[in-house]
Amino acid sequence: MIWEVNRVKSTFYLEFYGKQLDQAALVKTAKSIWTKSGKKATELNSLKLYVKPEENMVYYVFNEDETGSFSID
Repeated sequence: MIWEVNRVKSTFYLEFYGKQLDQAALVKTAKSIWTKSGKKATELNSLKLYVKPEENMVYYVFNEDETGSFSID
């Protein structure tokens, strides 16, 4: 049996302390960090983001093994 996957456009927003973050902006920032470090965009196979509003930080994991963070101020 073949299942057809419906493409659903979705947007994720996180609101806290008068700030609003959206998923696309966070992903864009993380990808920018990746490419600014000298790596090719095509070398990024997976990206995990962990948002910690109480710390004003986003923590990332590139390709399951490279970690770092950036501020959401």
